[in-house]
Formats: sequence, structure tokens, C-alpha cells
Amino acid sequence: MPAWESMRRSLREAALYVRRGVASPGSERDDLVLGAKSVAAAMTAWVLARYLLPPTVSTFAPFTALVALQATVYRSLRDCGQYLFAMTAGAALAATLAAAIGIHWWSFGLLTFLALAVGRLRPLGEHGTQVTIIGFFAFSSGQGRIDYIGHLVASVGIGVVCGIAAHLALAPARHTIRRQEAVADLFSGIERRLRELADTLAAGTPDAAAMQQLRTDWRGLSSDADRLRQTVDSEVENSRLNPRRSIEDAHQALMRARAALDIAQRSLDHLRSVGRSLEHALSSGEYEALSPSFRAAYTGLLRTAAEALDGIGRRARTDSVLLRKTLDGAHVALRQAHEHALGSPPRQAGVAALEGTLLTDASRLLEDLDHGFRAMEQSA
Repeated sequence: MPAWESMRRSLREAALYVRRGVASPGSERDDLVLGAKSVAAAMTAWVLARYLLPPTVSTFAPFTALVALQATVYRSLRDCGQYLFAMTAGAALAATLAAAIGIHWWSFGLLTFLALAVGRLRPLGEHGTQVTIIGFFAFSSGQGRIDYIGHLVASVGIGVVCGIAAHLALAPARHTIRRQEAVADLFSGIERRLRELADTLAAGTPDAAAMQQLRTDWRGLSSDADRLRQTVDSEVENSRLNPRRSIEDAHQALMRARAALDIAQRSLDHLRSVGRSLEHALSSGEYEALSPSFRAAYTGLLRTAAEALDGIGRRARTDSVLLRKTLDGAHVALRQAHEHALGSPPRQAGVAALEGTLLTDASRLLEDLDHGFRAMEQSA
């Protein structure tokens, strides 16, 4: 029964996956379209190869069609080039050895050694093993004959044409706007929680459970940023050589999204450090010893940093003048917090260390915001 339940659950998840792909654009639909194109291209390549070429080489056509149909047009052309290079090298090695020294057990071993060595060349990428595989077919099945190698090349060519034609007929969808919206949503989440932290500090002594929840939220947002980084990088690749139109400044928009994600990831590291320091201060009782003036200055600093993050993370092009003014205000708030810390009456060493840690994290946060702002200006 457990195996049957697992099968039912898998079928249910697959049905929901297909339903999401049909209902709305996204990664599920992209996978479904790629699967349909792969089936059509492989089937067409197999039919043409069976009709035009000997059965001994017809299998290479649908296999090459699948190689040619990767998630992006750029990756498809790159993999096709690597596969054709590997195929040519393997066939040339087999033909040369068969013509020069004949078909023997030791010549087969020499072919294997040379093919493995050639397959390690970096330009071949993941298709280096195909040098050996094609060499085996051309040497064993084709006996190194030129006519067999010609048919093999033709079969591979049919597969390449079918695969690339399917890609160009229905090129992968562009998701520049969706990636921008996802980055904006991430920044909205960071800004909202940073304001919650500021409001919590302004209200008095924070609740330990609330601080722990905020730390959990920071970790979740960090994981979201890492996943979003992968999707943005994939979309950058998808934009290369893709015939589908996108927004006018798609490349610049993706570069800005990358720069914004750099800022988000570094900012989250500092905010998680702030959360750890505050949680430790609450458990040790050091938080209550912080002066009211320092708490007020630090709260203002956090709110100004939240405004800066809001300006950076918007989908629309960042207003450089307004953001520069906000960052300058954040640096003023940081100096005020430093002054309140230095001007406080003598207190416990642990409290002074806590203030120093909080100010260090805030200073690093503002430095990264400044650096990220300059990077976004350069990518604009």
C-alpha cells in the first residue's frame, strides 16, 4: 500500500504541474513546451533518417535533436557546436586508424586511448565522451568506411536541423518582466521586515519570540534571494540569441536585477547579524541597558536604510538623485548613533560591545548599499 500511495501522490503532483503549466505562463509551461518540442523534433528526425539513411545510423538523428533542444537557444547552439566537434573528432580518429593500421584489438585500444584524451579538451564541455562513443560506432559498426561516416554525419545533421528548427519555430519565452517583479517583491519583503524591526525597537523592549521570528524571516529571504539569483542568471542566458522580443532595455534591466540581488544578499547577511546581536542582548539583559537616545537614533537609521532598499528594489529605474539623498540621510543617522554611543555615561562593557556590534553591522550595510548603488548606476 505505501508504494501505491506514493504512486498516486506522484501522479497527482504531475497532474497539478501540467495544470499549472497550461493555466499560466512560468517555468511549468516552459518545461511543457520544451517537452512537446523535443518529442516533435525527435520524431521528425527519426522519420527522416529512417527514410533517407541506413538503419544503422538512424538513431543518431533523434538523439542529436534532443541535444539541440536545451532550455535556451544559446545553450542549444553551444551544445550543438560541442557535439558536432566531438562527432567529427571521433569519426576522424576511427577513419584514420582503420585506414592506416586496420581493424585489430590493439588498434581499438589505441582508438579508445586517443578518443579519451581528445574528449578531455575543454571546448568540448560535457560532450567530450561523445568522441569515444562516435569513434566506437564508426570503428566497430562502420569499420572506418567513409560511406558509413558520411551517413553518420548526415544523420547528425538531420537531428541538428530538426532540433534548431523546433527552437526557432517556437523560441523559449522571455521572462524579463517576471524576474524584475520577483526582485521587487524580494526587496519589499526585506523593507517590510526591516521597518517591523525598527517599529519593534521603537516600542520598547522587543519580544524574544518576535525577534526569533524576524531571524527566521531573514533566513527565508536569503534562501529566496539565492533561488532568484539562479532564475535571473538563467534569464540572462535565455536572452542571448533569442529571436523573441522582450522589453526595450531587457539586457540593462537584467543587469540591474543582478546588481540589486547582490545588494539584497549582502544586506540580508548584515541584517541577520543584527538580529543575532539583538536576540543575544535580550537573553542576557543587556538590551535594557541601552540608552534611549541610542535606541532612537538606531531606529531612525534602520528606517532610513529601509527607504534606501525600497528605492533600489523598485522595478522602475532607480531615481539616482532621490536614492543618493536617502543614503546621505542614512549616513547622517549612523553618525548620530555613533555620537549617542560615545556620549553615553559609563556603562557595562557588554553594553558598549553591543552598541559597537550594532553600529558595525549598520555601517557595513550602508557601505554595501553605497557600493551597490554605484554598480547599478554603471549598469544603467
